[in-house]
Amino acid sequence: MWGLVRLLLAWLGGWGCMGRLAAPARAWAGSRGHPGPALLRTRRSWVWNQFFVIEEYAGPEPVLIGKLHSDVDRGEGRTKYLLTGEGAGTVFVIDEATGNIHVTKSLDREEKAQYVLLAQAVDRASNRPLEPPSEFIIKVQDINDNPPIFPLGPYHATVPEMSNVGTSVIQVTAHDADDPSYGNSAKLVYTVLDGLPFFSVDPQTGVVRTAIPNMDRETQEEFLVVIQAKDMGGHMGGLSGSTTVTVTLSDVNDNPPKFPQSLYQFSVVETAGPGTLVGRLRAQDPDLGDNALMAYSILDGEGSEAFSISTDSQGRDGLLTVRKPLDFESRRSYAFRVEATNTLIDPAYLRRGPFKDVASVRVVVQDAPEPPAFTQAAYHLTVPENKAPGTLVGQISAADLDSPASPIRYSILPHSDPERCFSIQPEEGTIHTAAPLDREARVWHNLTVLATELGWSWGPERGWVPPLVAKWSTPAAPPQISPVGSPVGIPQDSSAQASRVQVTIQTLDENDNAPQLAEPYDTFVCDSAAPGQLIQVIRALDRDEVGNSSHVSFQGPLGPDANFTVRDNRDGSASLLLPSRPAPPRQAPYLVPIELWDWGQPALSSTATVTVSVCRCQPDGSVASCWPEAHLSAAGLSTGALLAIITCVGALLALVVLFVALRRQKQEALMVLEEEDVRENIITYDDEGGGEEDTEAFDITALQNPDGAAPQAPGPPARRDVLPRARVSRQPRPPGPADVAQLLALRLREADEDPSVPPYDSVQVYGYEGRGSSCGSLSSLGSGSEAGGVPGPAEPLDDWGPLFRTLAELYGAKEPPAP
Repeated sequence: MWGLVRLLLAWLGGWGCMGRLAAPARAWAGSRGHPGPALLRTRRSWVWNQFFVIEEYAGPEPVLIGKLHSDVDRGEGRTKYLLTGEGAGTVFVIDEATGNIHVTKSLDREEKAQYVLLAQAVDRASNRPLEPPSEFIIKVQDINDNPPIFPLGPYHATVPEMSNVGTSVIQVTAHDADDPSYGNSAKLVYTVLDGLPFFSVDPQTGVVRTAIPNMDRETQEEFLVVIQAKDMGGHMGGLSGSTTVTVTLSDVNDNPPKFPQSLYQFSVVETAGPGTLVGRLRAQDPDLGDNALMAYSILDGEGSEAFSISTDSQGRDGLLTVRKPLDFESRRSYAFRVEATNTLIDPAYLRRGPFKDVASVRVVVQDAPEPPAFTQAAYHLTVPENKAPGTLVGQISAADLDSPASPIRYSILPHSDPERCFSIQPEEGTIHTAAPLDREARVWHNLTVLATELGWSWGPERGWVPPLVAKWSTPAAPPQISPVGSPVGIPQDSSAQASRVQVTIQTLDENDNAPQLAEPYDTFVCDSAAPGQLIQVIRALDRDEVGNSSHVSFQGPLGPDANFTVRDNRDGSASLLLPSRPAPPRQAPYLVPIELWDWGQPALSSTATVTVSVCRCQPDGSVASCWPEAHLSAAGLSTGALLAIITCVGALLALVVLFVALRRQKQEALMVLEEEDVRENIITYDDEGGGEEDTEAFDITALQNPDGAAPQAPGPPARRDVLPRARVSRQPRPPGPADVAQLLALRLREADEDPSVPPYDSVQVYGYEGRGSSCGSLSSLGSGSEAGGVPGPAEPLDDWGPLFRTLAELYGAKEPPAP
């Protein structure tokens, strides 16, 4: 039996696939139908624990991969073999009678490498286990069915240019899904398909390296390398996969800057100010980024004085600018050298240097029309004060640098001399006074003088300009320039070429002001003061500059009758003293005359007065009263008390005036009400009320139920403005009609014919007029026609009385008798 098992294992895969069988000691009670106590014995295993199946193998019928057999099975057909576990019944099937295991479909090791199953032998009739279950494994044997792949491809790498041979660039890695432990299916070898001779790859690790030295980015910046991975150790029949590696050479500073030309020529106008751009210089550097940054400098001294060069914001161009003002007349060209240097230099590439270059630069200064140039940047002139108009102050001079023979005209800008104190001679530039000057009023005069170039005459190298004729109207007016003749393209008017200069004129002082007191002095002295007491220190003021530098002398009243003494302190001040004989008291203050004179040329003097009051003083020296205030002091009233009294009196007067005004206003209002006659308020005829829409201004029920009215007695109606002849008795009125229109007509007729009512119908006006009323106007001026009734008998206007005399004269048939 054991020999058959060995032969079967050799047929399936050899001795290496055989496993040891498990031999557990197990008691089987009642086996083979013999009841009784359990018999213990050791049995040999009946199944091996591992099978093999080749992946991707497929045939027309299921493939036998192994056989299960138990020693219990004696070929009688009583033993049945069962198979459970992974793939049992679907992938793997077993012959219940023989124990042969077959695989039903193709397997893929990359999907599942092994299957774990459980085998058992049972009695066919009773399904009673004949052997304990045994676990075994079916492994899927690998074949080379998967090519290598690069999961991270394609690759991108960067390596500095000029790198040495063997510099690592990048490592590529391929993966093979086949079993690396079985055969060479997963053994990979790397080779370069494209990219030689620049790059190489390590066959085992896949590291890409440089293969040649001094690869120049400026020659070729990017390389495409194709790497292949092949399994089976690279032998024939193996599967392969490839990927691409894009290698970019990064820049290094291996190229020095180079000017494309050895000489640069520029031109600039002489009027260009400092900072004006003259031109650009660029040294070519094929490097990139910071490796191409450059700094420019001027090597020669004469160029660095007039020009400066700097690098632009990109760090590539050199900007040549003007450093100081240029002058065509003094120098017409400049020649110097400019150097360009790399700012970042790699010491590893110094052998490729030097990293700088030099070029020559020539700058030509072009002439331009320039305004006249003054001989001085500013002028300072002096003139004494009080000089007659036309006095010479000084002279201003300017010249045309382009053409010294061109005439210059001078003028003073009006805003700098608003008082017209000075004038200037247009051709010569001499400044004269136009009015007397006063140093005490104004010391400094700041004038702005304008020098205008009327024309210029250029030489053959500068072109030709015709002469100009200038016509001057006034010294302050600009000239009118007219060309005699000029070719096309040459400017005919150069009046815009003008320059300005500040002229400061100082007014010199003369002794023309007499000294005077610094302030008005009003002082006092106590009546008990001792002789020789100092009353006041007096100071003098001399407005002249010369007088202030010298002293002012004082002299007081002289003679034995002088009440006060003046002592000159010889420092511009004097002391007012009480003489040995005190001044007698009096109500009026003393007026002390003081004479002041200076020591100028000529000397000037003046007389001033100091007011001194003799006062009564307290023991402590404070003033009790002075003679001019004696009357007020005796009454004992101070200034505050007087102001309070005046304020009270004014308030009382204001109250009285207000009371009288209110009384008068009230009396006038009463008089107006008493004299007013309500019959003369004819203006109320033009007012209209709310009409029938107004339900709050009246009670309409009272109008709809009027009393009956008796017929009017014949004869003319009586008037209220005259004494009636007879009193007509009023009869009760019958109930009026229910219609409002008829009621209104009845009321209107009654109002017109009733002599006891006022001559206007205010109730009807305010009651039934306004928007929405169906009736017309109720004015009594048209009562006869609007009511629709028969007008009453005509009444003579003479019977209306003397108040209607004028109306009767205008509309009556005859003249009324004289009253």
